[in-house]
Amino acid sequence: MSQHDTIFSKPLPSVSDFCFDQQVVEVFPDMINRSVPGYSSILQTLPQLVSRYAQKNTQLFDLGCSLGAATLAMRKGCENFDGCKIVAVDNSEPMVERAELHLGGFKSQVPVELRCEDITDTVIENASVVVLNFTLQFVPPEKREAMIQRIYDGLADGGVLLIAEKFRHVDETMNDVLVDLHHDFKRANGYSELEISQKRAAIENVMKIDTLEAHEQRFQKVGFKHQTVWFQCFNFAAMLAVK
Repeated sequence: MSQHDTIFSKPLPSVSDFCFDQQVVEVFPDMINRSVPGYSSILQTLPQLVSRYAQKNTQLFDLGCSLGAATLAMRKGCENFDGCKIVAVDNSEPMVERAELHLGGFKSQVPVELRCEDITDTVIENASVVVLNFTLQFVPPEKREAMIQRIYDGLADGGVLLIAEKFRHVDETMNDVLVDLHHDFKRANGYSELEISQKRAAIENVMKIDTLEAHEQRFQKVGFKHQTVWFQCFNFAAMLAVK
């Protein structure tokens, strides 16, 4: 069972950059559900989207799989497709170790290969579905276009990229409104002003967010034929792009 997230509840002499270490693994489900508005809705919709775009005898990728929540949702969506395999990747060894335990607790006909590696090194091939669930925002900005290009090149025709991200609004006034609404969401879920402030300081150097327009332009540039935002809550959005 996930522990309650209290990582930033006490004043820290200095706030280090956020990382997905063992401490975060222990509280991650609580942290993400109390921090990311709409997270559960995105996960609940993944099986439906996967069942729409999965193709038999292909691979499905969960890049930045953390504890495997999206992988489990993807597995539900492709159970009726013969020959499918899910490749779940994360560069945090504690995350991958815990994901293996979580995935092992549910029976399924769909095999899952767990890998501990940098997702920018993952070879994408014969893919029908690729999921980046709040992952691209942690990839260095200068590497993002090349990564999306590799995903596009590795997708079969009709394949889909499903990506969820925190984003920055191009209008600074509206961006401030969305940020304030997000902070209100965190307060309503029990986070203190100290926790909100220290978490923001910890993550600002490791999570560089794009505008929705930047995502759209990147999808178009690498060759995706169709794209849309299918879910948004405050400054968090889920998008799909179809090859």
